[in-house]
Amino acid sequence: MSLPPKVTYVVVDRRDPSHIATTISPVFTPEVQYWAPQIAKWAQQYNLDPNLIATVIQIESCGDPTVGSEAGAQGLFQVMPFHFAVGENMTDVQTNAMRGLTYLADGLQKADGNAGLALAGYNGGHGVIDWGWARWPDQTRRYFYWGSGIYDDASNGSLSSPRLQEWLQAGGSSLCQRAAATQQTLHAS
Repeated sequence: MSLPPKVTYVVVDRRDPSHIATTISPVFTPEVQYWAPQIAKWAQQYNLDPNLIATVIQIESCGDPTVGSEAGAQGLFQVMPFHFAVGENMTDVQTNAMRGLTYLADGLQKADGNAGLALAGYNGGHGVIDWGWARWPDQTRRYFYWGSGIYDDASNGSLSSPRLQEWLQAGGSSLCQRAAATQQTLHAS
């Protein structure tokens, strides 16, 4: 695994969300596409690129709002419990999005618009943004590798993502299968 050959920067004027795209790239799996209308709303609300939001959902939960990790992260954005206020429902989609996307936006600002560094900070904590690749934990390096590659493919107008396919083959497909089953249950409710 090596660093991607280029870095994508996201330049955002926080005062004017009208420039934010309202659709996500077709590179994302159907389980992430399921959330496309909501991602468009969140992109406007949090002034974030919808493809960056979709990238986080892809890697964190593949669109399953009920998933939890061994480390304790919860929901669609896999937010750690300490980011929630007492009494908040961690798996409520809107609450989870608020906590996750606020953290992502803060990371993007700390990374001066560097989407790859913001993704690394989302995974490893904002402190890793200034550490440099060599000091990152292996999990954060992998997250950067997957996330920056998927995001670059989505941002460049690609119709498919070799990096996403690699992520799916490395184990992401099982997360997406679980997400598909959860979404069928949600849709039936």
